[in-house]
Amino acid sequence: MQTTPAIFDRYQQVKERTPQTNTESVVRDIDSLRDIADEISAFVFDAFGVLNVGNTLIEGADERLQELRAKGAQIRILTNAASYDHSGSVAKFKALGLALNDEEIITSRQAAISQLDGRNWGVITAPEDSFTDISVPTTRLSNNDEAYDAVDGFLFLSSTGWTEEKQRSLLASLLRQPRPVVIANPDLVAPRDNGFSIEPGYYGHLLLDQGIDTVRFFGKPFSEVYQLVENTLPDIRPERIAMCGDTLHTDIVGAAARHWRTVLVTQDGLFAGYDTGDFCDKAGVYPDWRLPRI
Repeated sequence: MQTTPAIFDRYQQVKERTPQTNTESVVRDIDSLRDIADEISAFVFDAFGVLNVGNTLIEGADERLQELRAKGAQIRILTNAASYDHSGSVAKFKALGLALNDEEIITSRQAAISQLDGRNWGVITAPEDSFTDISVPTTRLSNNDEAYDAVDGFLFLSSTGWTEEKQRSLLASLLRQPRPVVIANPDLVAPRDNGFSIEPGYYGHLLLDQGIDTVRFFGKPFSEVYQLVENTLPDIRPERIAMCGDTLHTDIVGAAARHWRTVLVTQDGLFAGYDTGDFCDKAGVYPDWRLPRI
């Protein structure tokens, strides 16, 4: 899972579990988002691979957001990163140097948490995550199997510190007693400064492969998180919203299923260094526009 072809192949293997949509096989190459600014009223940006790589802001991303906003476009960040509560996500993007309002940032974590019921959820997350934004009963999972058996469901927020041993404990507990598993980040990987990190979606699909049918994903490409964005843009028609992302099977598929327009960003994310045309043909997924950087 550390090369683009391997990651793409895994997305292909699990694509029947994700929203299905048809896209026209005509892709228009553009130089920057300025080329389509007259056609779009709201630009929605993925973060990793589009605005930043790891903790590094992609050159020119901040200026482009400001330029589009000055032209009258609405700006939203739509990220599958679920390791932070909303205030933490806001702080992260501001630390990168992006001038954003709090309401312009929407996360898959918000979508997942909004669907939780009052059962006791075992939370898989980074050690520094206090999950104070979760109002239902929670238990931070430890390394002993008894902790897995004691909860009524599982909320997977972050793969930081997650190991194969812990995954085996989770699987064994679910085989003993089926319970819901909420995956708050459907991504298989995320681009970092030195390669790709394995994300919660990877582990969620492993559970499905092993017969656990209680897994549910929230975040791109699944509809709930796109609905959260649309709720903040009530006067904008779907065809006037453009999703800008680096991944065909998440960013592009999910947005196309909502009848948004789509922009594939190629230079810094999943397809960095590759001809995306071949991948589009293999997946049968085509963006409306394609460009190296926004």
